Amino acid sequence: MGQASECTRVALIVEDDRELRALAVALLEETDLRVVEASSAEEALRYLNYLAGDVVFLFADVRLPCPMNGVELARTVKLRWPWIRTVLTSGAPLEEDLDKALRDVPFMPKPWRALEVLVQAEKAVQTSPFEEAARRSHIHALGALRA
Repeated sequence: MGQASECTRVALIVEDDRELRALAVALLEETDLRVVEASSAEEALRYLNYLAGDVVFLFADVRLPCPMNGVELARTVKLRWPWIRTVLTSGAPLEEDLDKALRDVPFMPKPWRALEVLVQAEKAVQTSPFEEAARRSHIHALGALRA
């Protein structure tokens, strides 16, 4: 397996509304990120379980159709893949207890502005050298465990 390069950095869009997902995908395809889309948290986790090392940006709706919602997905991602910049979005405001649980996860109310999404994606791309080293170390450790 080769080293991850900038062209392999991925933005993962998790949105059950097909039109909103297509809009977010079209927007982020204009960046240097490769865009992957999912319609549920479970689908996103299946992707992350194998290719999380490439993902730098997760943009997820709070209300998703399966047992796991966007908030639970964000919690899981923060625990398992802390280098992934996660942003939550919803047409309804977040409940206060959810805000406390995910203080460092930005929230964008719908309808979100394209520029706000692009700014968050840019922040994800500009990871610090420490975060990049931690990500690569985590990937290397996982590869050793699988061997």
